[in-house]
Amino acid sequence: MHIEIKDKPFEPYQYLLEYQDETGFAGKYGATAVFVGSMREFNQGEDVSAMTLEHYPGMTEKYLQKISEEAATQWNILDSLIVHRVGEMLPNDPIVLVAVWSAHRAAAFDASRYLMEELKSRAPFWKKESLTDKTRWVEKNT
Repeated sequence: MHIEIKDKPFEPYQYLLEYQDETGFAGKYGATAVFVGSMREFNQGEDVSAMTLEHYPGMTEKYLQKISEEAATQWNILDSLIVHRVGEMLPNDPIVLVAVWSAHRAAAFDASRYLMEELKSRAPFWKKESLTDKTRWVEKNT
């Protein structure tokens, strides 16, 4: 299980390939479930030109590690990866990469969905959006 918080842009598919090459799992997995989340240029009916994503260092990583361990106990997976961006972002910038490897697709899909849902609903991240004429904190995740 690997967790990483990045304050600089990253290319999720390149990161995924490099991580996968490092694992030594070649031939051991039959499924890789991957989710990439990107910043969109709209939210709640308004145009969004930029976003600042804040986190609580230490607490955020601890929470992501916790949900990764929970996924590993609930599903038969080989490994999981969570890479999450913080700081200033623009539309189309990748925000999050979640990947899960397992022998079979059901475990990979289920564990990946669990990680993403937990991350979106409970992880200590805070979003501040820049709109045309104001900024606002996002109070509720979708």
